[in-house]
Amino acid sequence: MAHRRVKLSFLLFALCHALTTIAGKSYYDLLQVTRGASDDQIKRAYRKLALKYHPDKNQGNEEANKRFAEISNAYEVLSDSEKRNIYDRYGEEGLKQHAASGGGRGGGMGMNIQDIFGHFFGGGQMDEEERVVKGDDVIVDLDASLEDLYMGGSLKVWREKNILKPAPGKRRCNCRDEVYHRQIGPGMFQQMTEQVCEQCPNVKYEREGYFVTVDIEKGMQDGQEVVFYEDGEPIIDGESGDLRFRICTASHDRFRREGNDLHTSVSITLVQALVGFEKTVKHLDDHLVDIGTKGITKPKEVRKLKGEGMPLHFSTKKGDLYVTFEVLFPTSLTEDQKTKIEAVLG
Repeated sequence: MAHRRVKLSFLLFALCHALTTIAGKSYYDLLQVTRGASDDQIKRAYRKLALKYHPDKNQGNEEANKRFAEISNAYEVLSDSEKRNIYDRYGEEGLKQHAASGGGRGGGMGMNIQDIFGHFFGGGQMDEEERVVKGDDVIVDLDASLEDLYMGGSLKVWREKNILKPAPGKRRCNCRDEVYHRQIGPGMFQQMTEQVCEQCPNVKYEREGYFVTVDIEKGMQDGQEVVFYEDGEPIIDGESGDLRFRICTASHDRFRREGNDLHTSVSITLVQALVGFEKTVKHLDDHLVDIGTKGITKPKEVRKLKGEGMPLHFSTKKGDLYVTFEVLFPTSLTEDQKTKIEAVLG
């Protein structure tokens, strides 16, 4: 009877696992690896995604923080052979049952998220086999228009890089130093070090070119980066570096950006400065901003229009628009005009 209960229990876990897979992403999907991925592939996938979604690099981005928690949770399970085996067979419900039966906390909650990240990035020294040789990062300064930075947009950039291709022959790889002792006399030994290498298929570099689509997000600031992980320079027996596009605000014919604020200059006549005027400014997305007034406008006067500046990155708020008025004085006046002006203003 007990055996039948256990069997029924595991069948229920398997059903829950199937429903969970249908309803949402599996741990393998979260880490962007296949179910047959090796331990090393899982480590690399977690390392790449953890760097991309870490809260310190995505402050105020709740979606990125959620992704970071999900991938850390997935990594804790898939990096543990026992938990991974249970998850593969019975899903998250199986992990919870395993925890309830005294097999440790299930569902990926056995370790603090920051502890998992610290294991890779500064939380103690990694073992030699966990060290990953990485190619050079490629950093490109990318001029982004104010329109794209205001509304969001994308740019296509031509990229040329070295690609690793198979080549004839074999090569030495995975070299390591091995220590052994050689007897040089009665009771006397000498410690020796010898480099031992494996034979791997040969490779060569070939230059290839392709277009990269860079998404410009609303409100991005100068110096922010759009990162394409492992799309930098490759290196044999290691990970490629990263391709980093560093945002630079391109100059604009009407607006100047300072942080989250915009500045522009508008010319008005002397008469408009004295009696008032109706005027609009076309914004970066073509909506019209009313800058008219019924009062007197002084030369070089600056007016602030709240909420008409740049959008803040990952926020619904906006900076302000500052309009500087340039008053155009007449180059000359007739005697009659002078007399009338004196009569009105004198």
